[in-house]
Amino acid sequence: MSGSALVLFSGGQDSTTCLAWALAQFSHVETVGFDYGQRHASEMQARPKILKSLHRKFPQWSAKLKDDHILPLDIFKAIGGNALTEDMKIEVRAQALPTTFVPGRNIMFLAAAASLAYRRGIVDLVGGMCETDYSGYPDCRNDTIKAMEVTLDLALEKKMVIHTPLMHIDKKETWDLAEKIGGRALVELVIEETVSCYEGDHKTRHDWGYGCAACPACDLRAKGFAGYMRP
Repeated sequence: MSGSALVLFSGGQDSTTCLAWALAQFSHVETVGFDYGQRHASEMQARPKILKSLHRKFPQWSAKLKDDHILPLDIFKAIGGNALTEDMKIEVRAQALPTTFVPGRNIMFLAAAASLAYRRGIVDLVGGMCETDYSGYPDCRNDTIKAMEVTLDLALEKKMVIHTPLMHIDKKETWDLAEKIGGRALVELVIEETVSCYEGDHKTRHDWGYGCAACPACDLRAKGFAGYMRP
């Protein structure tokens, strides 16, 4: 591919891998993050550090990596009712969805990103949504993303393409993909600098990176890393 892309970049493992994927595919890559009232700031704090490291450690990508944007979407804080914006126990509810599910989050993220991309003259969006190895969020499913792509096309009267490189792979394969794209240097960057932990723990170090090692995000990341390291 060539041209420009806008990557939904949270500062976590998945979005960092997707950013590397976009840098390997496109000639001009911008990033967007969302301040949606998260109860911890670890991911938002990690974002600029990761971007700086990508510029420094991957000179082949540095000229491609362009503007970073932050959009406020604190509507989710106002709505509440989830463990990512409130001090709430992380657990699975009766309907089998975890309390970390933020209803409509990916839909809102994609709509906001598409609006920004429209103003920037970009038609390719890249997101880390995945339906293979995740916490059961319905807005991560491929059907949801494809429906959203159609909606954006109609709403903007412009062909928008949503790329989801991780949609049909598991966490082990996500680690594999990072190595395939950027070698061990990218894997080490993911380990040391990205934040996936729902508790925002970036102090407790494990072989797979930092995290509480108890939340669903840490569990998925750890199990995926174990598979990646297994001969």
